[in-house]
Amino acid sequence: MIGILLLLLPFLLYIAAPQIRKMLSSGVCTSTIQLPGKVAVVTGANTGIGKETAKELAQRGARVYIACRDVHKGELVAREIQNMTGNQQVLVRKLDLADTKSIRTFAKGFLAEEKHLHILINNAGVMMCPYSKTADGFEMHIGVNHLGSGVTTYSVHPGTVHSELVRHSFFMRCMWQLFSFFIKTPQQGAQTSLYCAITEGLETRSGNHFSDCDVAWVSAQGRNETIARRLWDVSCDLLGIPMD
Repeated sequence: MIGILLLLLPFLLYIAAPQIRKMLSSGVCTSTIQLPGKVAVVTGANTGIGKETAKELAQRGARVYIACRDVHKGELVAREIQNMTGNQQVLVRKLDLADTKSIRTFAKGFLAEEKHLHILINNAGVMMCPYSKTADGFEMHIGVNHLGSGVTTYSVHPGTVHSELVRHSFFMRCMWQLFSFFIKTPQQGAQTSLYCAITEGLETRSGNHFSDCDVAWVSAQGRNETIARRLWDVSCDLLGIPMD
């Protein structure tokens, strides 16, 4: 009997996978707000969650800047989004978060083009990459994910998403493929970012951590104002910018 159950287990998991994925992807951005006249920047929007986020913002009428390191790939995605949404205001600008010179060049160029920035989604990041340093000598993970992206936006956890974030780990790529039926799609993973970007009335929750379109638990260390201030001061010092 046990042997039969073990043989049936993969089939049962396959049948149940859509429901399990749905359960793990409970957070959905239900806002119907439209964004004509709004300007958005989405970093790393040439793939995965960033691409889905940019597409949704463009669908709602925003002018969307795809800020990414690979401009060619970004241009391909921009044309795809333009064709899908009918919104031609999907633009690509080079941004390498591993190089503060590139970040400053991007910011200077953006300010020359736009008077306002309404939505900023720091989506780009790296994970489990081999030890390396940014152009400024910072370890790659902290240089890109923290110093490169900045620390003044909402913190969100998209969940476990099938994206290119695990591209540096052969083991994780295999695990992602093996359990792909249970992992969020990029479109599902984009929901919390969209929720924080466009849902009205969240201003009073600024600084919170979100998961599945709701405020999520944060450890005591994460809520410690003294530690937060020290991290801010150290970050500013490393980047050579004023602390206040």
